[in-house]
Amino acid sequence: MFEFAMNLNYKTFGDGFPLVILHGLMGSLDNWLSLAKRFSTAYRVWIIDQRNHGKSPFSNEFSYHILVNDLHDFFEQNGIEKAHIIGHSMGGKVAMDFAAQYPEMVEKLVVVDVAPVAYDDRHSHIFKALLAIDLSRVAGREDVETQLHTLLNGEDERTIQFLMKGLYRNDENNFAWRFNVPVLWKAYNEISDRVGGSPFLGQALFIKGQKSNYITAENFSAIDELFPNNELEEIANAGHWLHADAPQVFAEVVERFLQA
Repeated sequence: MFEFAMNLNYKTFGDGFPLVILHGLMGSLDNWLSLAKRFSTAYRVWIIDQRNHGKSPFSNEFSYHILVNDLHDFFEQNGIEKAHIIGHSMGGKVAMDFAAQYPEMVEKLVVVDVAPVAYDDRHSHIFKALLAIDLSRVAGREDVETQLHTLLNGEDERTIQFLMKGLYRNDENNFAWRFNVPVLWKAYNEISDRVGGSPFLGQALFIKGQKSNYITAENFSAIDELFPNNELEEIANAGHWLHADAPQVFAEVVERFLQA
């Protein structure tokens, strides 16, 4: 049994047709703040902290089924009948699953650097490093960053800085993570799993980072099967966080698709 959906933390900007943005694993709505403000010149933009992330409530339950229910409840709570949806990585899988289950609520779908397939383990070493750090005993942010560099020796510096964005001091002035490490780790196999369901016949844009291997020639057949009315755009010199690597190009690609 899953818990009832909760009141998710969100920010909203602008007026017009709704545009909902979903962050990826261990991310938050803050990752999308600049782009949300840009898109708000044409749309009513909603950026959401999904459960167990950001400032949304933490829960012992976590799955795509639950996240889709959370999003459906969010639409109802905020009077959103239909929206464009942008989802990155894990958020992209939530968006794909939502579109398959509630196609009448999705105008256009933008999936950022992920396919509806199962992925090999890409994050276990990160979870193990996070769980190895005793935040109750650290001297300061620099101490946490040093430990991450040691535990994740050889990891890309961008990953370290991405994780550090999730470190904060809670109401008791103790360090904590903005993402629920033990619950996400427990659910990691499901997070990495494929998403399925009925094909979504609406317009879907998949955006790939040139340096990323999340969308490949080998797994594109799964996209064609579930999203037959798809387009693919590749952003040069960008990796998995392509919206941060090339925000201007990314925004232009999204705007062209939504306005077409």
